[in-house]
Amino acid sequence: MNKSNLALAPGRVFEKQHTLFEPIRVGALRLANRIVMAPLTRNRAGPGLVPGPLAVEYYAQRASAGLIIAEATQVSAQAQGYAHTPGCYTDDQVRGWRKVTDAVHAKGGTIVVQLWHTGRMSHTSFQKDGQAPVAPSAIRANAKTFVSGEGFIDVSMPRALRLDELPGIIADFRHAARCAIDAGFDGVELHGAHGYLLDAFLRDGTNHRTDAYGGSIENRARLLLEVTKACALAIGVDRLGIRISPVSTAGDSHDSDPQALFDHVVDGLNRFRLAYVHVVEGETGGARDSIAFDYAQLRARFDGVWMVNNGYTRQMAMDAITSGRADLVSFGRAFIANPDLVERLRKDAPLNAMMDRETLYGGGAHGYTDYPFLVH
Repeated sequence: MNKSNLALAPGRVFEKQHTLFEPIRVGALRLANRIVMAPLTRNRAGPGLVPGPLAVEYYAQRASAGLIIAEATQVSAQAQGYAHTPGCYTDDQVRGWRKVTDAVHAKGGTIVVQLWHTGRMSHTSFQKDGQAPVAPSAIRANAKTFVSGEGFIDVSMPRALRLDELPGIIADFRHAARCAIDAGFDGVELHGAHGYLLDAFLRDGTNHRTDAYGGSIENRARLLLEVTKACALAIGVDRLGIRISPVSTAGDSHDSDPQALFDHVVDGLNRFRLAYVHVVEGETGGARDSIAFDYAQLRARFDGVWMVNNGYTRQMAMDAITSGRADLVSFGRAFIANPDLVERLRKDAPLNAMMDRETLYGGGAHGYTDYPFLVH
């Protein structure tokens, strides 16, 4: 148990209080502070879904974060669900990401990449030969995606993955994790949240299977835990984290008993001794208490580093760390508008306002790399 980082967490032994701006050891990683840049989809990958020069500048600008979690990145061509989101499974993509990681490291930063398979949150236009996206079960999501030339349109009806296809999904995650290390990333975060493939397998609202990957909580958690094991063996458990969103309905996800489900999931993850667990509290970008859930109980089940997310202010983040309720706090949109967020939080300086929504997804430098820094 990493007791030095678990001050007043439920059921833990008090060691000492920590602050948001103190260094911390996270698995194999040594972070300069406890402020994390959350993974943020920006839809600016170039041909071949390769991150380009703007991505190099964007991430290097934010290298003062204790940890950068790079945007959700496909593990395979099948895994794509949105326009211009990067991959990490081809040689060109690895070379593109290497320019990003080199730039972040040159500024003293630490960066991991979030790996995803979007599952049913996709469209036939992203799939080989216009095939249906894949999912645990053939249940269409009440959601939209962005397709170039068409704008926001409904996601497509998925097909259920065959049992004999699941080893290939696991192998895709393992390959992409290895590619991430080859690209210079310090580690990998698995995207087990927000209705994407791993999360969709977890939830009884989206998983109606009757084989070994459906039905009971144990069966529904099987794929996520098998992917975790495969990636841990590929890159080292001390360089692997995972993101979960127990009650978020993003991606049209829902479950009849999220507390029991995620208690089981975290118990399973705890056996791996991962670098960290990253939990989205409440609705993504929305209410933190929309569905009753005991996050303290969940945190008490995990012996490692605990990262929290969802609308944290400076004061909320400082309180979470000093109380021991969390070891790390991730910020999303605040990092979009404030490349120097760490300095602004340290000085309690005003934050830049977000530019209009049109700059969030796709486009060029405007709203991406042109936010102002503090004037010294």
